[in-house]
Amino acid sequence: MIQKNILKQPKAIVEIQIMVPWSDLESKWNETLKKLAQEVELPGFRKGTAPLELVEQRILTQVQQELLKVVMPDSLMQALQGTDIVPIDYPQYQLISFARGQDLKFNARVTERPKVSVGDYKSIKVVRPPLKEVTNEEVNKIIQDLFNRWKVRQVGTQQVSESTNQGGAQGSVNFNSTTVDSVTPQSATPIVEPNDEFAKGVGATSLEDLKTKIKQDLDAENKYNNELDYEEEILKKIEYITTVDIPEVLIQDELSRMLLSLQRNITERGLLLDEYLKTQNKTLEQLKQEWRPQAEQNVRMELGLAEIARLERVNISDEELQAEIDKIQDQKVKSQFNQQEPRMHLRHALRQTKTLNLLKTLVA
Repeated sequence: MIQKNILKQPKAIVEIQIMVPWSDLESKWNETLKKLAQEVELPGFRKGTAPLELVEQRILTQVQQELLKVVMPDSLMQALQGTDIVPIDYPQYQLISFARGQDLKFNARVTERPKVSVGDYKSIKVVRPPLKEVTNEEVNKIIQDLFNRWKVRQVGTQQVSESTNQGGAQGSVNFNSTTVDSVTPQSATPIVEPNDEFAKGVGATSLEDLKTKIKQDLDAENKYNNELDYEEEILKKIEYITTVDIPEVLIQDELSRMLLSLQRNITERGLLLDEYLKTQNKTLEQLKQEWRPQAEQNVRMELGLAEIARLERVNISDEELQAEIDKIQDQKVKSQFNQQEPRMHLRHALRQTKTLNLLKTLVA
């Protein structure tokens, strides 16, 4: 029977002192020794046939290490049984003392799920920000940008056509062993401003049709951004009324997520992280230090939302989870959700979204 002493520290850190008597370890030690002995070859003996006493002298340290890999996690789980401690990170182990025939003493450190307190979230009020209207200037600017790029393509098409007509093969041109069909411009007169011909060239039926489609796209984008702004205001309110002693591991996880997002953004711009940091005249540690307050806010908001989900009994059924996975078209990405960890993360994300939608009905 193990002996334990649990000490709770700030920031949701838990120190567990554990002692396992040798009487509980002796059979496991012998099992480990017999298993490892099968691969040991001593002078004068075939592999796996040497007496265990001789083998044990040779691989004593290895037996101890292999045993500890199994015994310490198992003993920690036993020590946490019957408590309210739910670890959210991998345990850190510190061996105090252990040898054959002696009791095992070690310490374990884990970060537990922090205690979260959320204020009266049902009484908060959030006003939806006004929806931005699409202006004619915005539509015309996009039309002009499309038109400028379209003109460049038309010039290239004209050059291909002229080169073809001057060569031998009518109707196609060979460039780097690739045959490109020539396209004869519909109008010999250069187009100086957007018109129906240009609109048809970019997939619309007319210039007015193109303007309508662009306006619809901008309207949809504005509605999407408006919804994001509304949700952000709700989450700010939740973060403000959430009290929690945030574990350091969660802050570091959020900083890592923020860094990954930055790396994706600068990669799209053709930069490396080191190059970006030089342009900002900052080190990675300085950047993380600047981000830390935002990271803490993000974690507090996430924990507050999760606590509301618990209080409101918001859950994601297996059917809801599978339905979301079935929407994934990329089979390689979809196959990742055969594993439990990705499914767990997706379930959590869906639960958070479902909780946010519930809050929208409460704060209106």
